[in-house]
Amino acid sequence: MARGKVAAADVLRGLLGENDNTAGGGWRLPRRKPSTPPVIRVVDRVVTDVLDLRAVEVPYVLEFERCQFESAPDLRQANLAGVSFTDCDLPGLEARNLSSSNDVSLLGCRISDLVDLTDAEIAGSVLLRDSRFSVPGGLCVHGDRLTVAGALLAFGIHTEGEVRLAGARIGGNVNLGSAVLENPDGFTLNGNGMQVGGNLLGAFTSHGVVFLANARISSALSFRGAMLSRGDVLDESTDPHADPSATLILDRADVSGDLELDRGFTSAGTVRAVNARIGGTFSLADAVLDAVSPPAVGTDPTGSGRALHVDGAEIGGDIVGRGIQIKGQLRMVDTHVRGSITIERATVDNPAADALLTNRSQIGSNFVVRESEISGGLELRGITVGANLDLRGSRLIKPGRYRHQPREKPSLDIGGATIGRDLICARGEKEFVAHGGVRCRRATIGRMANFNGAVLGYKLDSHALNGMGMQVAELMLNVVSPPKGLVTLRQARCTSLDDNENFWNATGFMDLDDFRYDSLAYPIDLRDDAQVEQRLRWLRHAMRRSYHPRPYDQFAEMLAAAGNEEHASTVLIEKQRLRYRAVAEGMRFFGPLVLVWSFLQRSMVGYGYRPARALGWLITAWVVGSIWFSVKGPLIEINADDHLPWNAWLYTIDLVVPIVDFGNKNRWQTPGASQWIASGLIVTGWILATTVAAGITRMLKR
Repeated sequence: MARGKVAAADVLRGLLGENDNTAGGGWRLPRRKPSTPPVIRVVDRVVTDVLDLRAVEVPYVLEFERCQFESAPDLRQANLAGVSFTDCDLPGLEARNLSSSNDVSLLGCRISDLVDLTDAEIAGSVLLRDSRFSVPGGLCVHGDRLTVAGALLAFGIHTEGEVRLAGARIGGNVNLGSAVLENPDGFTLNGNGMQVGGNLLGAFTSHGVVFLANARISSALSFRGAMLSRGDVLDESTDPHADPSATLILDRADVSGDLELDRGFTSAGTVRAVNARIGGTFSLADAVLDAVSPPAVGTDPTGSGRALHVDGAEIGGDIVGRGIQIKGQLRMVDTHVRGSITIERATVDNPAADALLTNRSQIGSNFVVRESEISGGLELRGITVGANLDLRGSRLIKPGRYRHQPREKPSLDIGGATIGRDLICARGEKEFVAHGGVRCRRATIGRMANFNGAVLGYKLDSHALNGMGMQVAELMLNVVSPPKGLVTLRQARCTSLDDNENFWNATGFMDLDDFRYDSLAYPIDLRDDAQVEQRLRWLRHAMRRSYHPRPYDQFAEMLAAAGNEEHASTVLIEKQRLRYRAVAEGMRFFGPLVLVWSFLQRSMVGYGYRPARALGWLITAWVVGSIWFSVKGPLIEINADDHLPWNAWLYTIDLVVPIVDFGNKNRWQTPGASQWIASGLIVTGWILATTVAAGITRMLKR
């Protein structure tokens, strides 16, 4: 339809029908009569020249429908009852310091230059529905310090350039539903310090950076279903904490309600919320986050770059990441979450780097990474978890590497962590797998560390489990297969130990020095010698046949504390056997003699732990000696005046039993071989009787 032309100065004159030019020097609006509608409508017109209402007070709502403006309307410092542009073509809009008593609307318009709403005060709402703003590479909407009593509704807008709302104050909601924001190498939306009294919503598409640092959202911030990306020109920074490929920046933002980046939310770049405060739940369920690391930082220790960066953030509720897909690093260092972190059935792909970095974070309830596929490491050093750290059924592969060392990091590192209840690295719907092993050095766990159904390690020269100094009530080590690599439990403490043969068949050396456990989950029966022998075999295999006394001492102490003294002695005898063998291996020439001496002690007195054997050998010596002297016949009396009757049994017992004198030992001559036999019986008697006395003393003490 053809549009008639109208001069800008005639727009209002012609429609009012009355003009008051008595003041001279131009025109001004008359006072509205009570019978006159408070609306001025201009329909299907081409407005020539400049519609200049600068500093004019207009008590009418101005409505322009299907109009084309040759110059940008000038509404600076104007005081309007309201203004609406519907399906209009504008080369821009100058409305700095505009004051409007009602809505300001740009509905379905096409604007080819800057819309300037800086410092404007709108008593109603700002409506931008379905409009297109096109200033490629520049500012298309400038609303610094804009004050809107109502809402900012931008459904379906399409922008080429930056929408700048720094310091704006919106009393109601901000809605960007179905919007398309284009500014690939800059900010698509710059809301630095913006204040929103309601919700900030929008399932929009952004190709550039959404910058909402220092924003204050009084209710929820929901970008559910939004799709964010940015151009190829990325920021260059030497700051190790910078994110060159950021698509959404919420640094220091304050969101009183929930932060929803979920249900189809996609970011081809980093989502930052460093030092942000979120009063409710931070939802990432079913989101797709891709760090898109630029080539310049391809060797960065973050691997593919940071997909989510929320260092120092405070979350009043939970972090929910069910079904999330991440390519890059999820970084939450020094983050405080009052509720739980739940990441279930997720996929995190950041090989040879840290997939999840949450050092020193505090989680009020549970930290769950369950049934997930993670390529990279989980570094959770120094974290505090109020309840459970649950990784049931997750698979951790391709662990990271230390920045200044050639070796690999563990797949799970909770060194120095404090866990209120349970550490669960156990089987869920499938096995828990940690190719780089688990490091829980100096961790404190309130109740249980559960590794039942776990697969630990994949290299012989790395740690499968490093639990040095760990403290836990129940330690469950019923692994699926022997750990591949080293196992360290030095200085670890647990009340109850539940293990299986697979664990003790680890392919690497097991460091068990000062590993203390008060009991076994399934106590050893007093008559179950086979189980004691089995556990001794496990220890020997774990020690790689080398001598380490402390694991045997601990095993014996545990048995003795349970009243199982006989089995405790069996363990200590094994310890002494290994000790003498180690001594013999260190002595080139006298090694065989040491082994013989060890054999004699073990067989005769059980290294002093079997005094009953000494009594048996004592009786054997008495019987053998008695038979010898009985065969040799009566000995010759030393003193011919003595007429002591000969009794080989009494004479032999007098030789074997020390100290006590039955009156036979010194009255008979022992010629030839009998002299050597008698001397041997005396020495044997002293040794064996002393051992028997020591055993009786220990028994009386007990």
